[in-house]
Amino acid sequence: MPTAEEYESKAKALDHAGLVVLWSQIIARNTSGWDTGKAFEYLILRAFEIEGAVVQYPYSVTMQDELVEQIDGAVHADGISALVESKDLDDKRRVNIEPIAKLRNQLLRRPSSTIGMLFSRTGFTEPARVLAQYLLPQTILIWDGPEIKHALDNGKLRRALIVKNRMAIQYGQFDFNILTPGAI
Repeated sequence: MPTAEEYESKAKALDHAGLVVLWSQIIARNTSGWDTGKAFEYLILRAFEIEGAVVQYPYSVTMQDELVEQIDGAVHADGISALVESKDLDDKRRVNIEPIAKLRNQLLRRPSSTIGMLFSRTGFTEPARVLAQYLLPQTILIWDGPEIKHALDNGKLRRALIVKNRMAIQYGQFDFNILTPGAI
């Protein structure tokens, strides 16, 4: 099993075209050299990094020498700071409320301006979508596979973050779909 440093090096070696190829491998469930879910987790962070965001690759938080949290990553861009959670479930499963609740608890320990971003290749259950609307004051923006593919293909993940955050602020839409014509 590769170390976190080896995964990070592997991700940082990828350019935009390499990420598009990795996305197709993730969809095909053919990511040799990556443990389950790791390719997706690192793809998201590397895509933001390529677009100029400051990212923190997966890390652990300890308190008094005890592991408290394992964070999939953090993204800082355009005045927005976000904790990242990524879920690459099998094709028949969508993300339920548990990862949203986990991310909410992580946000409770952060400054109130920090938001969460939850990425799911396979989408979300309806209860998860509903719950995401009622987490205030924490903000968690949810992203599904088609949105990720569109933003990745067009090099606009960072732009999509700005739009999703704006729609959450203006309209309370934490699951705004960036595939809406003219969105990004």
